[in-house]
Amino acid sequence: MSAAPPGHGAPGNGAPPLPPASELEAIEEAALGLARLAGERIAATLDREIAVEYKDGGADGRPPSNPVSEVDREVERLLRERVAERFPGHAVLGEESGTHPGPGDAWVWVVDPVDGTTNFVNGFPLYAASVGVLYGGRPVAGAIWCSASHALRPGVYHARLGGALRFEGGALPPVRPASGVSRALGAGPAGSPPSFRGWDIRVTGSAALECAYVAAGVFRYAAFTAPGIWDVAAGVCLVRAAGLSALTRGPDGWRELERFEAPSSVREEREPSLRDWRQFLAIGEDEATGRIRDDAGRRRTRLAWRLRRAAYRLLR
Repeated sequence: MSAAPPGHGAPGNGAPPLPPASELEAIEEAALGLARLAGERIAATLDREIAVEYKDGGADGRPPSNPVSEVDREVERLLRERVAERFPGHAVLGEESGTHPGPGDAWVWVVDPVDGTTNFVNGFPLYAASVGVLYGGRPVAGAIWCSASHALRPGVYHARLGGALRFEGGALPPVRPASGVSRALGAGPAGSPPSFRGWDIRVTGSAALECAYVAAGVFRYAAFTAPGIWDVAAGVCLVRAAGLSALTRGPDGWRELERFEAPSSVREEREPSLRDWRQFLAIGEDEATGRIRDDAGRRRTRLAWRLRRAAYRLLR
């Protein structure tokens, strides 16, 4: 295994001072424009045939399950070109490219050209395009184009560090109130944990979409087992702009996710990078994320007790 290098992305190092607010505002506007552009390009392909491949190729005799379309690649290539034109000194980390930002890259644009590709290629109209911007690993701007929004139309949710959550350039109205609703909505893989039996769970197939819905107040929480950084970088910025929590569980336990960091080591013979980040993430209202944290702790305690009991029986 290779260890993380010193500098940007290495665990334990402080982030550089933040840029001025005017620069962050310009970065947010650029992210908004790129997310809109991605959405336009995705929508323009709906009446044409597209080529689809599978990244995993059906390993170990299992059917393939990780599709990538020509649209994913086309949109990511376009976003990379636009970032390079306007911000030539910035790095781009895209899901489809396989590139790694270097330890000296302070600005990193994290893009997922089509999040929810399985939905997209099968005509299920729930997917997103995500553009997140990190500075020293901190999410400082984010924009997520969603094929469906609270406004019953496609649109972009966006925010910047220190700013408010917005939708298509305007203030985001509160979720419509409804009397008599006793079961809130949440998003979680494979259903809800035991302590969430009073909630209704939805799985959309797009982590970026779920992040945007949490920020907008449609979902009260979302939990992700091991997302890629491209799935959630923009979403974490949106959620925090909405005044909500983003809890991650890493090697040092639970903490608020203030900054994305490379892991301490990877299996390949290379230096770890931000691309290798994968941690459990819970976003949403404090009550919900706190219950997720507590439930995970109880499950780990129960598992440890079962393992100790099994070992005791074997050694008797």
